[in-house]
Amino acid sequence: MAKVILHCDCDSFYASVEETIHPEYREAPMAVAGDPKSRRGIILAKNGLAKACGVRTAETIHEAMRKCPNLTLAPPRHHLYREFCERINAVYAQYTDQVERFSIDESWLDVTGSLRLFGDDPVRLADEIRKRVRQETDVTISVGVSFNKFFAKMGSGMNKPDGTFLITYENYRDILWPLPVGEMFGIGRRTAEALNRSGIYTIGDLAATDETALTRLFGKMGAQLHRHANGLDDSPVTRIGDEEPPKSIGNGLTFKRDLKTARDIRTGIIALSDTVARRLRKSGLKCTTVQVTIKDTDLKTIQRQKAAPHPTHLAEELTETAMAIITDSWPAGKPIRMLTVTAQNLVPETAAAEQLSLFDEDSAAKTEKAEKIEKTMDAIRGKYGARSIQPGVILKNDLGIDE
Repeated sequence: MAKVILHCDCDSFYASVEETIHPEYREAPMAVAGDPKSRRGIILAKNGLAKACGVRTAETIHEAMRKCPNLTLAPPRHHLYREFCERINAVYAQYTDQVERFSIDESWLDVTGSLRLFGDDPVRLADEIRKRVRQETDVTISVGVSFNKFFAKMGSGMNKPDGTFLITYENYRDILWPLPVGEMFGIGRRTAEALNRSGIYTIGDLAATDETALTRLFGKMGAQLHRHANGLDDSPVTRIGDEEPPKSIGNGLTFKRDLKTARDIRTGIIALSDTVARRLRKSGLKCTTVQVTIKDTDLKTIQRQKAAPHPTHLAEELTETAMAIITDSWPAGKPIRMLTVTAQNLVPETAAAEQLSLFDEDSAAKTEKAEKIEKTMDAIRGKYGARSIQPGVILKNDLGIDE
């Protein structure tokens, strides 16, 4: 039996959510964007009227305003977008237990086993899901319907906004193969240029190219591109709750002003480490390696890593390891524009706790006490909001932290 896979993609998600809260945004060009004064001034999402003016996602606010002088800018509210994400995926879960999130605004649904419960027509089911999401959240989605995840993803972009598009065994060659190879999901500009240099201009050209030749040119990716172009993707849609644990957890920030002093740097690291530690605990994980990414005022970037003293999900220990990295790797007084703290080489927190207790009873007791404190903070934040309790050093800062 052929699979029936849906790819559900929210239309201009951030902008759509803002329009549900502020209906007046629908009447004029509007974009969700970072604050230009904090140097995070790019377009994150735009509504249809802004798109008609030529505004593009990821361009600078300056470029967007030049195209559309009357553009209304709304600051991003990520907590609100996560809330809508949960509501929308709750609708999906009423049709199948195989719902795999691809991002905050995209999910795959495998409805092969449940389709007969909803009329046995995949297009009608996709239309019903679109209608439900629109009615219950006021956000529109576009749905690609196909026999594998890859083609479903391609299909969801072909009838936007608020549309359904069907790609079948019978029509995928007619629909997809004439398209420029750069329009294939997963192929970026540089890969498209490399393919063009090899005489591959369309998805059909890619499908017809010998797989061995593609592997010689692009390694394993070449073979994967060939399989995708020929409709041979067989990757499964994971079930709800079966998602693979993250391989790393990080948090980064471009600061409102350059970090120049050790106090500035520590303030930034404390804030970033606090968020990373909280996410580790929420995921039931600890890290054994800490990575710090540093970007200077010339936009040059370095990355350095250091092993943690033991598996940890504590903000204080992440902070001290990250600060040791910076002390060893960065000239004192050299300005920093952006920092990222990433927890890597993750292990389950239970196994890590057992490992720690084998070595040093005093360290284990100290760690246990710190964990109780930080988990109490988690509980307070869960009840009263993320900003209800914070490290004192970041209060009333002028770095753009937690604005």
